[in-house]
Amino acid sequence: MDIESIADKREINAFAEGFRHGLPLPAGMDPHFEESLRHVLDTPGSLVRPRIVFQVATAYAVADSCAKQLAIALEYFHTASLLFDDLPCMDDAAQRRGAPCAHVVYGEAGAILTALALINRAYALSWRALAGCAGQVQSGALDYLEQRLGVGGLLYGQSLDLHYATLPHDRETTERIACGKTVSLIRLSLVLPAIAGGANAREIQLLERVAMCWGLSYQIVDDLKDVFQGAAETGKTGARDLLLDRPNMAFAVGIPGAVKRLTHLIRLGDRSLKCVLATRPALGFLAKLRTDLEDELVRVTQNACATTMWEQP
Repeated sequence: MDIESIADKREINAFAEGFRHGLPLPAGMDPHFEESLRHVLDTPGSLVRPRIVFQVATAYAVADSCAKQLAIALEYFHTASLLFDDLPCMDDAAQRRGAPCAHVVYGEAGAILTALALINRAYALSWRALAGCAGQVQSGALDYLEQRLGVGGLLYGQSLDLHYATLPHDRETTERIACGKTVSLIRLSLVLPAIAGGANAREIQLLERVAMCWGLSYQIVDDLKDVFQGAAETGKTGARDLLLDRPNMAFAVGIPGAVKRLTHLIRLGDRSLKCVLATRPALGFLAKLRTDLEDELVRVTQNACATTMWEQP
């Protein structure tokens, strides 16, 4: 194992600890509620998002302690959204992050209370992380957080997702839903910490473009995984999109079309990424993330274009 791999492992372990202990559980809790919370806090996933948030924040000279609080806060928001997604009234999933979904083990009420606990703590950590920012910066950051999570962002996308059966099953609708859900979370990871660090308008514009391209790209990768991979490979319940009539780019435009769109989005994001790295070299780690995204595309689609079962006539 090389030095870089060791450093990555240490960083992941540090964020895993932060995820587990960022929500203190008081003595005397209802044992069922405590068990549900510990079940979720002990399965933090890959922790890619909080690492991105922390690195972007520190690239803009946000103090480490504040950057870590913001990173864990946004991962709590993300995790809460997954708990809601997996409920029987939503995607009715059985597995997430390689473990049984919270509602499977602790019931729907337990999963909902756990999600609300994460959201409550996430807002508290966000306030603490942004408390030291100048008034205008703090206000802008909090407004941005509300926009991405609220009725015009994540909640909007989720509502469209649930009612997809009544909507046109085309690329435009599929991407509109992805913009509300996946893109909103990627925008929070890339743009919010930059806002907190006082990034100028041009840098924010470039990061918004990168987030849009990458968010849509990650969603297409996830869509292809839902088609080609099972729970053993992804750690979550698969083949839900076709069964539940939910948006999936592979179904909307065919597998070759989805791969073509994904490749185009990655290339489009490259233009903005090149510009933002020229003005802010401290964001150089984003180049590796971009490479990882394309590597994931290759892994998921290595045999996809040879498959015609989903191809549109």
